Amino acid sequence: MDMAGRIRIFQVTKSFLHHEIERGCRISGVKKIRIHDLRHSHISMLIDMGFSAVAIADRVGHESIDITYRYAHLFPSKQAEMADKLDNANAAFGGGEAMENKIVSIEAFGRRKSI
Repeated sequence: MDMAGRIRIFQVTKSFLHHEIERGCRISGVKKIRIHDLRHSHISMLIDMGFSAVAIADRVGHESIDITYRYAHLFPSKQAEMADKLDNANAAFGGGEAMENKIVSIEAFGRRKSI
């Protein structure tokens, strides 16, 4: 409970955490960060761990998936991995150059579509 008798979810207050971050930065000589920066680091770490944008948005309470997609610049590293896995699956089923010839670029949508 806090001083007003309300039940607290977290045992530390924002001001305590802020003070401890300042103290730790001063002792270690590390550049001071904002408490909110920890949230960004957490989201970035979840992306790197391979969690979907939907799962991350749900965890951090984003009202819209669009807010999570502000971190889109961190997701492309997974795009290359997905493309490689799809290429490997295609090769396992006898795909190859014949299949590549069936892929055309749809400029209006900025996507690739097979025909």
